[in-house]
Amino acid sequence: MNSGAGIPDGRKAGRGYADLKELVSRKTARFGKRAFDVAVCSAALIFLLPLIALMAAVLLLIQGRPLFISHTRVGLDGKSFPCFKFRSMVTNGDEVLREHLSGNAAALREWQETHKLKDDPRITPFGKFLRKSSVDELPQLLNIIRGEMSIVGPRPIVRDEISRYGLHIEDYKRVRPGLTGLWQISGRNDTSYHDRVALDVRYVREWSFWRDLSIIVKTVPAVLKSSGSY
Repeated sequence: MNSGAGIPDGRKAGRGYADLKELVSRKTARFGKRAFDVAVCSAALIFLLPLIALMAAVLLLIQGRPLFISHTRVGLDGKSFPCFKFRSMVTNGDEVLREHLSGNAAALREWQETHKLKDDPRITPFGKFLRKSSVDELPQLLNIIRGEMSIVGPRPIVRDEISRYGLHIEDYKRVRPGLTGLWQISGRNDTSYHDRVALDVRYVREWSFWRDLSIIVKTVPAVLKSSGSY
């Protein structure tokens, strides 16, 4: 008779306990991050409401409607969501971009490599200020309140950019995209796309609450310097 019948293997039991402990820790961390996002963004929306109202009024006077735009982005678990911004481009941006790229080989290469243009013909004069100062992204505080974004995380991408991440897209989909993150404090658009992916992966795999706080603090001088912002 096997006297050990019904007794779980010690190593398996230990592993199961470790897995459970890790799962609880991960869920607790995610809950804490979410609670922090909601608390800080609720306070920020109240504090920044006069600035948001002022920007909306200026945009209405200078550019007219629409004041806000929403682009479809890839979020947590690969789900799509509308990412809000102040409108900083002309209303026929897609047409303007196609015409610009069709007659400019250098710009086409830049677009294919980075999905950005340093000299983007779609951006309005006031839109350049909004982007340089990152004020155009203030409406994303609503995305954070709605649970689609976080204060800190990878910048939200469009579906055309998924292929650029390769297998690392699974890291990206593990967290909510962020209003700020390692990429934003590391040069933003002045970095290569490869470096951007590496920064996103590093953030996800080495996440901690204290790292988030550090990124938030470093975001202030990065925004004031406007490095890589266009």
